[in-house]
Amino acid sequence: MPQKIAAGNWKMNGTRASLSEIQAIAEAAQNIHCTAILCPPAHLLYSAANLPGRLAIGGQNCHHAPSGAFTGDISAAQLADCGASHVIIGHSERREGYGESDSLVRTKAQAALDSGLTPIICLGESQDQRTAGRAIEVVLTQLTGSLPDDARVIIAYEPIWAIGTGLVPTVAEITEVHDALRAQLHAIFGAAGLDISILYGGSVKPSNAQEIFAIPHVNGALVGGASLKAEDFLPIMRSLAES
Repeated sequence: MPQKIAAGNWKMNGTRASLSEIQAIAEAAQNIHCTAILCPPAHLLYSAANLPGRLAIGGQNCHHAPSGAFTGDISAAQLADCGASHVIIGHSERREGYGESDSLVRTKAQAALDSGLTPIICLGESQDQRTAGRAIEVVLTQLTGSLPDDARVIIAYEPIWAIGTGLVPTVAEITEVHDALRAQLHAIFGAAGLDISILYGGSVKPSNAQEIFAIPHVNGALVGGASLKAEDFLPIMRSLAES
């Protein structure tokens, strides 16, 4: 049975003053029956991981090498050293802005596993690809190319055109993609593929969370802006726990 997971991606937001929000989320998470993961910027990882409460901490990216002459990068081992247990891999902002390919995402995911981290592998189509009727083809190609040979992963479907735009796919569109992802995971990993959590991401907020979590094979959410404040993220977590 897949875990119910509410993951928050803070992107390049937050300062040390923001630790009070992380503390509020961590404390409240003790009474909400879902797995909560927060991915703040790297400079907050160590402090966030040492706050009391029930909250897993993740990085937003990692290099594929364990160490070396890679100025400005951070390795999976270094994330783990800060107390992280998860890491986002292959977010569309990395794929588009930094040219990350499926094969690089796969290598990074394996590096994360080798360092004891659980990779959250992101997939998603552009507006042009969806309009052209290629959403399923694009997402399944990304999935197959980005997966390591290991089922200890989390998958996050984030249609690029819905990230931070306020636009949300219809229930039918989300259902179609999540059904296809589950079928492909089952085909690749067998029974273990049925236990991999598949998250939806893209303009998830308290007002639409309940409807999204009612969709089959939606096992949680990867939340952007709405995870920056406890007052927004906690209702999403509660909706997931009640789904």
